[in-house]
Amino acid sequence: MAVLTAAALGVVGFLGYQAAATAPDHPTQARPGSHSAESKKKDKDDAGSKKKSTALPARSGTGVRVVYALGDKRVWLVGADGRAGRTFEVGPSPASPTPGTYTVTSRNKGGVGSDGVQVEHVVVFHSEGGVVFGFSAAVDGSMPDPNARKRTGAVRESRADGTAMWEFAQVDMKVVVVP
Repeated sequence: MAVLTAAALGVVGFLGYQAAATAPDHPTQARPGSHSAESKKKDKDDAGSKKKSTALPARSGTGVRVVYALGDKRVWLVGADGRAGRTFEVGPSPASPTPGTYTVTSRNKGGVGSDGVQVEHVVVFHSEGGVVFGFSAAVDGSMPDPNARKRTGAVRESRADGTAMWEFAQVDMKVVVVP
């Protein structure tokens, strides 16, 4: 009997570890009487709304590059073979760069973003009208407020996506911004 109890506790502990290891850094919490963001998305998809494609946009350049689609709020990390090795959604700030081709101008392991949030893995690619545009991950997992009055150029990623961007996008790498 003691052996069965010990085995059951071991399995429960292992499953708990697996769940914790795959859980997001900052899970969202639904309030009583509200739907979670995932439920709302599912409800919207079920209502016949067109689901956004994750396919690499046409006319988004060639070669190794980062592609940022403003309308889709999505980034692709494209390798030498022309295929996206990774794609993910981002949270843009109130200001957006003009569509075009840029290059990574600087990188910073961490600091405070222009919106006052502690960030890591900052990859800067453009400056326009006094606004600096760059990809970063908020240490607390937050996304910028797209309706904020202050014009900032933060393009926020999850921490895992921020790490992938940091490892991929080196200084002088091409960044293609499409509508």
